[in-house]
Amino acid sequence: MSPLVRWARAEWGLLYATVREPLLERRLRAIPMTAGVVCLTAVVQLVQNQPWGYRPVQALGAVRAADPLWLALLRTPLSLFVPALDLPVWGALVQILLVFGIAEICLGRRRTLAIAYVATLAGTWYARVGSALGPHHPLGLPVTDAQVVDTGPSAAVVGLAVYLGRRYGAHVTASGVAAAMLAEVLVKDNLAGKEHLAALAGVALLCAAETLRERQRRPVALDGVG
Repeated sequence: MSPLVRWARAEWGLLYATVREPLLERRLRAIPMTAGVVCLTAVVQLVQNQPWGYRPVQALGAVRAADPLWLALLRTPLSLFVPALDLPVWGALVQILLVFGIAEICLGRRRTLAIAYVATLAGTWYARVGSALGPHHPLGLPVTDAQVVDTGPSAAVVGLAVYLGRRYGAHVTASGVAAAMLAEVLVKDNLAGKEHLAALAGVALLCAAETLRERQRRPVALDGVG
């Protein structure tokens, strides 16, 4: 066995073993939520590119830092399915199918959606805080970024990918995703890249909280055995 194959098994073996059987047995029936997310994202993309569809999609699912907080929160559920207008939608759909699909099988629907919205809301909150801090603060944003639409599904995809990597031992993959997001900010300093980093920070805090909770439970389990 070559070193590359051994590394691949060590990196992705647990994920592969978890996902393989449900997909072989049930195929798309194993990931109904993911299939729905992909279809809804494709429909939203199609609608928002129509002359009659752009404004309704913006009114229902476009979140900006300049929006009142209550309006941003109302739009957040649909914002997860609003892809960027200036990027090819097929790339986003493939990413959603792959990452959401693996997460749905490994984590379940509720946890997958919860982590996706944690990542999305982390990016949204950073945009609001960064806009309030202003361009002269190290963590601040230009005033014009307050009018830029949030990242849509990409922050959720990034957050889920890193969470899965941490939970299933694919640490190199998780680190690679994080490094790619950092490189994105260094190469193209825009709001989307910074929101991706905020999404990673939100998921990292979630992972830290889960690790702390697991450590607190261990002594109780040991006492029960004794």
